[in-house]
Amino acid sequence: MISEIIVDVTPKDVTIAVLEDSVLVEFQKEANSVQFAVGNIYVGKVKKLLSGLNAAFIDVGCKKEGFLHYQDLGPNFTTQQNYLKKLLSENKKNFSPLKTSMMPELKKDGKIEDVLAVGETILVQVAKEPISTKGPRLTAELSFAGRNLVLVPFSDKISVSSKIKSNEERARLRQLIQSIRPKNFGVIVRTSAESKRVAELNHELQTLQKRFDDNIVRTPKVKAPAVFFEEHSRLEAFLRDVLNDTFEHIYINDKEFYNKVLDYMSLIAPAQKNIVKLYSGDTPIFDNYAVTRQIKSSLARTVTFKSGAYLIIEHTEAMHVIDVNSGNRSSKIGNEPEEASFNVNTMAAEEIARQLRLRDMGGIIVIDFIDMAESTNRTQLYEHLRTAMSRDRARHNILPLSKFGLMQITRQRVRPIVNIDTSEMCPTCLGTGRAKPSILFTDTLQEKLTVLTKTLNMKRFRLHIHPYVYAFITQGLMSTLLRWKMKYSRSMKVVADQSLGFLEYKFYDAENNEFTVSDKIELQ
Repeated sequence: MISEIIVDVTPKDVTIAVLEDSVLVEFQKEANSVQFAVGNIYVGKVKKLLSGLNAAFIDVGCKKEGFLHYQDLGPNFTTQQNYLKKLLSENKKNFSPLKTSMMPELKKDGKIEDVLAVGETILVQVAKEPISTKGPRLTAELSFAGRNLVLVPFSDKISVSSKIKSNEERARLRQLIQSIRPKNFGVIVRTSAESKRVAELNHELQTLQKRFDDNIVRTPKVKAPAVFFEEHSRLEAFLRDVLNDTFEHIYINDKEFYNKVLDYMSLIAPAQKNIVKLYSGDTPIFDNYAVTRQIKSSLARTVTFKSGAYLIIEHTEAMHVIDVNSGNRSSKIGNEPEEASFNVNTMAAEEIARQLRLRDMGGIIVIDFIDMAESTNRTQLYEHLRTAMSRDRARHNILPLSKFGLMQITRQRVRPIVNIDTSEMCPTCLGTGRAKPSILFTDTLQEKLTVLTKTLNMKRFRLHIHPYVYAFITQGLMSTLLRWKMKYSRSMKVVADQSLGFLEYKFYDAENNEFTVSDKIELQ
């Protein structure tokens, strides 16, 4: 399997597409102004205690207050909170966590009001991003994740990933970390640390400790609610967690972002930094690598797959529902009804596993498969879906088919579902049903070009249009495009953009900023 990452950077957001053997399997979009991402740490204030839920609402600056359950305080919360109180006092501004004494662990069956008080300052980390009407889910058990290790302040435990099967290697890593672990810091050894040398792990451990030290010294100077530590960009966090030998290319269309990722790769995987490549083509990066087409075909309400079968995917507040349909060509995928149903269901299971990753669907998912009479087929389908979801990084649990032919899945939800409307409003009539004649569209473009080049004297810009319109203006030896360049500007570029509607167009300046002609006129 060959994996690739395609990154589209715009002034508003960063979009990440992950391809496996050229098939889109993960899609993440992050606004440049995003806040409260998973991993971010905040200095918050306790706003309300809920005895019935044994939880507290914490003000971290979000519109909706964050939710902190007693079980998410962590066993060493008393030590952490005692340290924070001393740090915030006037005479303890340089109080080192190495000098603090560990206090007894928190009781598992304790009450929130015995530990926290309204108005108290507290350090919390985002465990789940704000979703719908809910604020962020918080934890007070802080952690700083690296490529091979996770540093846990105010702890003394060492945990080794269960995916490292060798007992000798587990013992080696545990002994190694015990010898280099700083006092009052716990460590979680990740799977990627297997066979790593002590020098590499020690360097990473020191880097993570410095990250904590650099932020903790600023805490007395800030007023809650405030940011204590912000995670890396979503791409850097993704690379830290999943980068392996199957990744062959990382294409990025922005030079500044490319340099940041290159520096990060030099830190976490120097041997693989040559896979990061800067894309500088005129065609939009997602169009060039066939991502746009897959987004529009894979993220709609109805998703077709092999042999004419299709899925209908519905999202509600409580759960996601997927209906499997054989379509009108089921005769091609089996001689008998039972065989046809089993074949459609197994193909659907593979597509469903992909859709869960692609849309990042979390919570409860209910799948209505086509009914099958034979219990062996039902068991095989269950095992097939388990195998198909084995590459899914999110924690999940799959239940066998019920007697009604329904399968239930729970999948970890840490951020809002990817929800992209693939339908297009008519760009000419804006849904009114009446539009100017399409044959005059090139005349409209020509009027815009005249204003840009003659009135505003703007020579370097890009015009993005639909591929069909692009094909029309480039046909023939003396094409419309060639005449435009000769008349207006040889420095102008016209780009075929699959993301645009049929009669839609966009202008970009030399700095890649989108603009309209009316905006430019107003600026003069």
